[in-house]
Formats: sequence, structure tokens, C-alpha cells
Amino acid sequence: MAAAGPELRIDWARMPTYNTIMAVAAGAGLLLVVGLARRLLSPHRVEPAGWALAFTALGLVLTLTGLHMTLTWPLAGQGFPFDNVIFGEPSLAFGVMLLVAALFLWKRGEAVNEAPDRPELVARLAGPLSIFVFGMGLACFGIAAAGWKYQLFAAPPQEPISGQFADQKWLEATFISGLYVLVGIGAVLFPFALRTPSGWIVKVIGVVWTVAGVLFLLFGALNYFTHIGLIINTS
Repeated sequence: MAAAGPELRIDWARMPTYNTIMAVAAGAGLLLVVGLARRLLSPHRVEPAGWALAFTALGLVLTLTGLHMTLTWPLAGQGFPFDNVIFGEPSLAFGVMLLVAALFLWKRGEAVNEAPDRPELVARLAGPLSIFVFGMGLACFGIAAAGWKYQLFAAPPQEPISGQFADQKWLEATFISGLYVLVGIGAVLFPFALRTPSGWIVKVIGVVWTVAGVLFLLFGALNYFTHIGLIINTS
């Protein structure tokens, strides 16, 4: 159990925090990407408008919050400027990719259903963007390595639940870094999956992104309680 430690006061007006909704949206986004991929690899019809609406909603959340966090330097003005890089930039990248996918599905989604070879069409469409996906996958590995080395994700003792492990910084650092590793594995493998859409690489991406998506979503939802408690305990 973590010791109570000295009283901590945070000026929340100088440290806006919304990685709660970012985590929920990122987790849901990963799950939707996997779900759409499975639909595309099946003989069933895809409903473009439904997927476009879902991707737009999540893409807007991630793009707006990620853009603000990326361009406002540092957003966390009381000792957490690395949050801009760790949460802001990946959220911005993922959000923009969801938005461009939503735009295509809204405007030309029926072309997917009409294609004689849907995986081949998707591979041609996503091929150029896969370079950026690959690069962000490498970035996720960098974030994970920094999290482990500097133990960046430990919650203060004043935060409910997570704060009980404040004296074991490696624990939450390992958990969050592990999530970035899972996302990074899928992103790095993405360009190669486009070449063999029915191979083992696609299955690996599906597993790692599903696990990461579920954990990000649940962890973000939990943080609505823990972050509210931290704000109350430190205001």
C-alpha cells in the first residue's frame, strides 16, 4: 500500500486533463478497425454509412483533443509536459486516420461492396497510408521504452485505486507501456498484412489490437473515477 505522503496541491487551471476520453475513444477506435477488417474479409456486405458515422465520432474526439494537446506546449504545465508527446500526438495521428477513412466510406463506401476482390481493393487504397501507420508503430515502441525507462505513468498517492501502487512505479509503467507495445506491433505489421490479407499477420494484428482496444477502453473508463478523485483530493 502506498503511503499517504505529503499533501499535494495541483492548479488544475494550468493542467487540463482529458486523456480519459482519449483513452476510451482510442480503445473503441482500435476495436472498430478490427471489426471492419473482419467484415471486409468476410463475404458479408459492409454498411458504409454506419462505419463512417462511428469513425467520424471517434476521429473528431481524438483529432480535436490530440491537436490541442500537441500544439499547446506544454499542456500539462505542472510537471507533465511529456503527456503532449505520449498522449497528444498518437491520438492526433489515429484521429486523422479515422476521419479520412470515414470520409472515404461516406463518399465511396459502396465501391467496397461492389469490388470483386475487397481485400485487394483495400490493400491498394491503404497502401500509401500504411507508411504513416508503420512510422507511428515505431513511435509507440519509443513511447513504451521511455515509459519503462523513466517510469512515467505512476499515479500519485492521492489518486484513488491507481495511487495504491504509487510506490511501485514499475507496475503502471509496465501496464501502459505494454499497451503501446501491442498497438505498435499491429501498426508495424500493418503494411505487410496488406500484401497477404488472409495470412497469419492479419490474425496477429487482430489479436493485439483487440486486446489493446479493450484495455484502453476499460482503463479510460476507470480513469473517470480515479481522475475525479485525484482532482478532489488535490484541489
